[in-house]
Amino acid sequence: MDFLLLAYAFLIFYPLFVLWRMIDMKRDRECYILDYECYKPTDDRKLDTEFSGRVILRSKHLGLNEYKFLLKAIVSSGIGEQTYGPRIMFKGQEENPALQDSVSEMDEFFHDSIEKLLARSGISPKEIDVLVVNVSMLSAVPSLAARIINHYKLREDVKVFNLTGMGCSASLISVNIVQNVFKSCKNVYALAVTSESLSPNWYAGNDRSMILANCLFRSGGCAILLTNKRALRNRAMFKLKCLVRTHHGARDESHDCCMQKEDEQGRLGFHLGKSLPKAATRALVDNLREITPKILPVRELLRFMVVSFVRRHWSHRSTKGVVSPKPVINFKTGVDHFCIHTGGKAVIDGIGVNLDLTEFDVEPARMTLHRFGNTSASSLWYVLGYMEAKKRLKKGDRVLMISFGAGFKCNSCLWEVVRDLGDADNVWKDCIDSYPPKSLANPFLEKFGWINNEDPSTFVNPFLQAPYFP
Repeated sequence: MDFLLLAYAFLIFYPLFVLWRMIDMKRDRECYILDYECYKPTDDRKLDTEFSGRVILRSKHLGLNEYKFLLKAIVSSGIGEQTYGPRIMFKGQEENPALQDSVSEMDEFFHDSIEKLLARSGISPKEIDVLVVNVSMLSAVPSLAARIINHYKLREDVKVFNLTGMGCSASLISVNIVQNVFKSCKNVYALAVTSESLSPNWYAGNDRSMILANCLFRSGGCAILLTNKRALRNRAMFKLKCLVRTHHGARDESHDCCMQKEDEQGRLGFHLGKSLPKAATRALVDNLREITPKILPVRELLRFMVVSFVRRHWSHRSTKGVVSPKPVINFKTGVDHFCIHTGGKAVIDGIGVNLDLTEFDVEPARMTLHRFGNTSASSLWYVLGYMEAKKRLKKGDRVLMISFGAGFKCNSCLWEVVRDLGDADNVWKDCIDSYPPKSLANPFLEKFGWINNEDPSTFVNPFLQAPYFP
């Protein structure tokens, strides 16, 4: 009798124990953001309108037609005149970079942002278990990750990942790496560092597909502290709900539309091809197709399916040639805030249209593009910082991040706000009250509009008539 009771108890309680262990293990695999720090360079690195114009005009390989093209591009870019550039530009040496210029640019960012992040969170460098660094267009030896380890004297057993060539979507790849490490390691801290090195990547030629990158990219970076420690979940800012990566590198058109290469004269630059919008749209659609069922409620998915079926059925039955409006998924049924990569005004507009977003929804991305420009993979975190500074993020809110990168890739993820966020002491603190401004128009056209009236046969560049003094 006692044996039967023990057997029954085992059969009842063992499955419950296994279920409890599975749930408990899953809780230890959660990915939380404890804090993040966006980098704001010093004011002596600001690229105001006059200085930006001088940098472009002093290039010896550009002619009047290229100046007109760049003027049109910068006027319509959505970028303001408070953005930042690397120090090499202020020395007038952007066409002749040295390795030390690139490394120093990264060191300045590392030492500022990582130190602020660790000091504010109270975490010692010795407590860092995982380090992920992504800087796409600079591969140094020793690696940039090794420089951080050396400077902060991280432990010998720290797990290190140094990513290059991942483009503007690299920060979510870094988060995905951390997420996967968290699945096998309990109670750890991870530091993800994301930036781009502009010092060695100024294009000095006259290929329009490559000089465009000079107008769009700006200096920036972000350091992010993550953990899966269950005891710290109430201190965390965000909890990762899901992450989806889409890679179209197998398609030649997508692979070639956004890449680093040499022009016909052998000058290295970053090519942005005409097929880029098509590749981005295709990657976005495929990415959304996968993440949508993970983030939207069942009722919205069922509504969309029913409306789509009725539309197809009605269109076949219609004899008047009238086509009903295309059904649109309402992402706001499962998402409260949209964190869009600031790849450019066209990128923000395109995502806004595809997701049926309002101006309020895309405001954080537009303002980030205006204030900081396209800071590559770190731009998402400046957008998130804007939302935090505006006190938009409340406990339980869900934030959808969408980014694009060379390859061609589209990566997205959903974060849940763990606690109310406000009174942020972040990169936006000193200027958030002035955003959004009444107008995003920059003064480039006013100061350099005279270029459009010049005759190519008689044009003489006034900036090349005398030595340039930074």
